[in-house]
Amino acid sequence: MTIRAVYFDLGGVIVRTEYQAPRQHLAERLGIEYEELVRLVFESDASRQASLGSISEDSLWTQITSSLNLPESETASIREAFFAGDVIDHALLGFMRSLHRDHKVGLISNAWSGLRAWIMSRRFEDAFDSMIISAEVGVMKPDARIYQLALATLGVSASESVFIDDFPENVAGAREIGMHAIHFKQTEQTVEELKHLLANQS
Repeated sequence: MTIRAVYFDLGGVIVRTEYQAPRQHLAERLGIEYEELVRLVFESDASRQASLGSISEDSLWTQITSSLNLPESETASIREAFFAGDVIDHALLGFMRSLHRDHKVGLISNAWSGLRAWIMSRRFEDAFDSMIISAEVGVMKPDARIYQLALATLGVSASESVFIDDFPENVAGAREIGMHAIHFKQTEQTVEELKHLLANQS
């Protein structure tokens, strides 16, 4: 069957932490380990609530600051420092835009309430025909429902689509409902795998 849609994850794929130094310096300033800081932001109960839209992104960061026993006035600086090493992969975005000639392109992201506004502020919302963000829809990968919602939004079947993500469990979740899927490790590898898949579809 012809592939009609390609879906991408955001964090770890389109936007990646290429420079660990700012986050490492923040952890040292806070007196905690790098891994502990990452868990606090991405793996806490509050983070899951934010990813499901139960609390706002601002509320999450307020809770993070509070858990570090710091005044709320430091929230913005901590947030900025945590993401200071993140880089948008503009080469990948360029490739994604080129896909529009023959395919629909979608986003499926486990992310907080501020993601859509952030993407628009960085001016790459045009890369997507649809954006499915977990905080907006109340369900997270690898739950089958978020993939099914993404498929319905673009009007394609699972077998007509490809999903790209850096987490193996999310790749597996897509495959379980019949989507093609690629495990992102680096941009060049992913682009080549996708090109091969699109060129050899039945």
